Amino acid sequence: MTAAAVPATSPASTGEQPGVRLARSRRNAELSLLLLAMVLVAAYSATVEATALDTVTPDFWIPTAALGLVFLGLHLVIRWLAPFADPALLPAVALLNGIGVGFLRRYDLAQAAPADREHLAIFAGTGGRQLAWTLAAVMLAAGLLVIMRDHRSLSRYAYTLGLAGIVLVMIPAVLPARFSEINNAKLWIRIGGFSIQPGEFAKLALLTFFAYYLVRKREVLSLASRRVLGIDFPRGRDLGPVLVVWIISLLVLVFEKDLGTSLLYFGMFVVTLYIATERVSWLLIGLILFFGGAYLAYVLGSTVGGPFANFYLRAEIWLDPFGDPYDKGYQLVQGLLTLGTGGLFGAGPGGGQPTLLPEVQTDFIFAGIGEEIGLFGLSALLVVYLLIVERGLRAALAVRDSFGKLLAGGLAFTLGLQVFVIVGGISKLIPLTGQTTPFLSAGGSSLMANWLLIAVLLRVSDGARRPVTPGGPAVRPSGGPPEQLHGAPTEVIRP
Repeated sequence: MTAAAVPATSPASTGEQPGVRLARSRRNAELSLLLLAMVLVAAYSATVEATALDTVTPDFWIPTAALGLVFLGLHLVIRWLAPFADPALLPAVALLNGIGVGFLRRYDLAQAAPADREHLAIFAGTGGRQLAWTLAAVMLAAGLLVIMRDHRSLSRYAYTLGLAGIVLVMIPAVLPARFSEINNAKLWIRIGGFSIQPGEFAKLALLTFFAYYLVRKREVLSLASRRVLGIDFPRGRDLGPVLVVWIISLLVLVFEKDLGTSLLYFGMFVVTLYIATERVSWLLIGLILFFGGAYLAYVLGSTVGGPFANFYLRAEIWLDPFGDPYDKGYQLVQGLLTLGTGGLFGAGPGGGQPTLLPEVQTDFIFAGIGEEIGLFGLSALLVVYLLIVERGLRAALAVRDSFGKLLAGGLAFTLGLQVFVIVGGISKLIPLTGQTTPFLSAGGSSLMANWLLIAVLLRVSDGARRPVTPGGPAVRPSGGPPEQLHGAPTEVIRP
C-alpha cells in the first residue's frame, strides 16, 4: 500500500500571482541599491564639510535625508505601479542627483563669507534651490507613472506632442532678447524672476512624435535605391523628413544661437531613424548633413556675421582658447586648468576652488566636480551615466512593440548624447555648447525634463520585463491600447 501523492505547491494554490516573487526581488534590489547611493551621498556631504569647514556640522545629513525620503517615495510608486521595471535606473539617477545637490551646496559654502559658512542654512543658495527642484521633479516623475500606465498610450497623442515640441522650440527664438537670452543663447522664457527652458521639454515631445512617425513609415524609409561600397542608400524621395529636421536644426542654430540644442534634436532624429530602419546609410547622411551645416554656419559667420557670428566665435575659441585666455577664451581655459589641477585623484571633496570657474554651477559643473574627485572620480560618474544609457537600450531591445523600442532607444541615446556634448565641450573635444549636465547642473527645467525621461524609461522597462503567463499572453498593465495583430506570428493548420 503506497501513500497518496502530495500535490506540489504551485503559485496558483498559494494565491500568488505569476511573477510576483520576481517583481518583489527586483524592487528589493532597487531599495538596497538606493540605500547604498544615499550612503555615498551622505559620505560625500560629510567630506565636503570636513574639508571646507574643518568640521562636520550636526545638520550635514538633512539634505541627504530629504533626498532619501523623496526617492523612497518614488520607489514605493514604482513598486506599486511598475513592479517589473529595471531596478538599477532609480538608484543610478539618485546617486547623480545627490552628488549634484552636494556639490552645489559646496559651491554655496565657497561663496559665503568664512564666518557665515558653518551657519549657512540647508535650503539656502543654489544647493537649496536644487534640492527643492529635485523634490518637484521626482514628484512630477511619480505623477507621470500614475497617469501613464502603458507607454503605448503616448502614441495616441503623437501629433499633438510633435506640434507642442515645435512650439516650445520656437518660443525663445521669436521672443525679444531681454525675455529669452542668457549668455548669448536664446533658450529661455524669462518673466520677472521666473525662467524656464522649454527646449528641455521639447526634446521629449519631439522624440515621442519621431518614434510614432517612424513606426508608421519604417517600411518606406527602409527601401534602398542603390548600393555604394556595400551600403544601401535610400531613395531620394525619402530624404524629405531628414531634410526637414535638418533645416529645423539649422534654424535653431541660427536664431537661438545654440549648437548643443541643434545637435541634440538632429542627432536624436537620425539615430531613431537608424533604429527603425537598421540602415547605416541614414547615419552617414545625418553626419554629412550636420557637419556640412555646421561648416556652412562657420563660413558665413566669418564673412557676413549676423546670426552666425555667435557660432563662429565659439568655433574660434575652440580652435585656440589660449589665444585670448583672459577674455573670450577665459571660461574654457579655466575649465581645462581646473581639470588639470584635479589630476588623477583630485583635491578631495571640498578642497577645490569652484568660484574661479565661470558658470561652474551649470555649464561647467563637470569640471568643478572633476577638480575635487579627479579623473578616477569623473570616470566613475561617466560609468553611472553609461549604466543608465545601457539599461535604457536594454529596455528598448526587450520591449515587444516597435513604438516602445524606438521611444526607449531614442531616450537613452538622447541622454548619452547630451553627456557627450557637455564632456566634449569642457575637454575641448568639440566647441562649447552651453548644455547642462543631466541631474548634476543647477536648473529646474533640465532636472524635471530628465526625471520625466527616466519615468518613461521605467514604464517601458516594466512592459519589457513583465513575464508571460504559461499558455497565455504577456501580463501587461491596464489602461493601454488593445493588442495589435499586425506583425503577430501565424500558423496554418492543415486538416
